Amino acid sequence: MKSYPQELSTGTLNLWTTRRRYAQVIHILASNLTPTLRSNCLKQAAEAGSLLKRVELLGQSIALTALLSITGITTANAYDPNVESYKLYSHMKLGNDKAYRCLVTLWRMESQWNPKAKNPKSSAYGIPQLLKMKERNPYKQIDLGLKYIAYRYGNPCKALDYHKKVGHY
Repeated sequence: MKSYPQELSTGTLNLWTTRRRYAQVIHILASNLTPTLRSNCLKQAAEAGSLLKRVELLGQSIALTALLSITGITTANAYDPNVESYKLYSHMKLGNDKAYRCLVTLWRMESQWNPKAKNPKSSAYGIPQLLKMKERNPYKQIDLGLKYIAYRYGNPCKALDYHKKVGHY
């Protein structure tokens, strides 16, 4: 007969104390990052050495970028080196990966994520290319663009479908 108290198990493993799970956490986090940020994080992690240090560095990179306090990320966009920050901000606002991918495609076709983009044929301006927009702050442009898309189309994927048919949204 066994004596109590015995250590009971719920059958679930603690995500942060199981070695096998560390790799899964790193993989999940890294797969959700943009390619530029992911390569920066992996370079830092490779230099760090230990697995725990890699998780710590990756978490710090995500937190700092999410707060948009680090804007020194280089991109292929010749107009603004902060495009990755704009994309991360919009991803946080949407909270949906499919909608985010549609939005990235839509705004890449519209403005290349350039907050100073002007349409020579209309009064469209900024990242979302909204008509008669006077806003110069890229993050407020994103907010206004997302608000417009939600009001008119419901989500970025429907706006992208409309854009593919008509040439604008």
